[in-house]
Amino acid sequence: MTSFFAPYPHGRPRRLRRDEFTRNLVREHAVTANDFIYPVFVLDGQKQRQPVASMPGVERVSIDLLLPVAEQCMKLGVPCLALFPVIDQSLKTPDGREAFNPEGLVPRTVQRLKKEFPELGVMTDVALDPFTSHGQDGLLDETGYILNDETVEVLVKQALTQARAGVDIVAPSDMMDGRIGAIRQGLEGERHIHTRIMAYSAKYASAFYGPFRDAVGSSSNLGKSNKKVYQMDPGNTDEALREVAMDLAEGADMVMVKPGMPYLDIVRRVKDEFKVPTFAYQVSGEYAMLKAAAANGWLDHDLVMLESLLAFKRAGADGILTYFALDAARKLRS
Repeated sequence: MTSFFAPYPHGRPRRLRRDEFTRNLVREHAVTANDFIYPVFVLDGQKQRQPVASMPGVERVSIDLLLPVAEQCMKLGVPCLALFPVIDQSLKTPDGREAFNPEGLVPRTVQRLKKEFPELGVMTDVALDPFTSHGQDGLLDETGYILNDETVEVLVKQALTQARAGVDIVAPSDMMDGRIGAIRQGLEGERHIHTRIMAYSAKYASAFYGPFRDAVGSSSNLGKSNKKVYQMDPGNTDEALREVAMDLAEGADMVMVKPGMPYLDIVRRVKDEFKVPTFAYQVSGEYAMLKAAAANGWLDHDLVMLESLLAFKRAGADGILTYFALDAARKLRS
């Protein structure tokens, strides 16, 4: 096979690494604040601020304290917030009915954010685990198995409640079969034609979600149960492409791979196969690992933060959900 590249010594790849201006000129991938979606945890009440012990620097905050966070996003150029509710235990039920309460925490948060910051994107999670007393993403039958079609009916109600509140993007993270098509049909039926769907298409049954479940308060409800009967097996890659294909056919505008760095191969395969807007979620466990290593002096915090985010872009992600969003945006600006 004929090579297009001059052999050494006529070809010296290090010439393009000699100085900073040359490295900047030939760099293939870069991260900007426009690439970030910032996940936040919101709880009810006023002036409520609760640190998440397993996620240093991350807090659960009430709506009034979320507004300054949204303002920071605007100033730093982070285009979108992703809302995750922390629901009082008294409101959690086996059927998760609080998920579609029009006066609930999520609709009120969406309305306030869109009123104060209309140009800031707002994304909401469509799943029942923050609202169920058992901590699962769906309804259970008498044996404890998660019911698919019955759950989808509730998810449609939840998504429509969020759309009526004015959310920009609904993001079903539940991994029920057929929920994208059902939600899209529901949105179209109420003429929410501009509401985007970002599907958690390849969401794996991962051990990296632990700190997130602490943050939203579902870990204690879930107990020793798991989500392997609906989230994907970490050993599968072809299945991820099938899931993405189904979600796109049902009306998803964007797709997501979750977790992030342990699944960069999936990001690359999805982007190569479908060439659609593809996102990755740098999940709580990934964030916690980097934070812990940096706190112990084993890694340089800012350097590994930015390098990890660049890895997503290099793998083909168009955007990244990351708890580092504000810190990374500040660092990139400086």
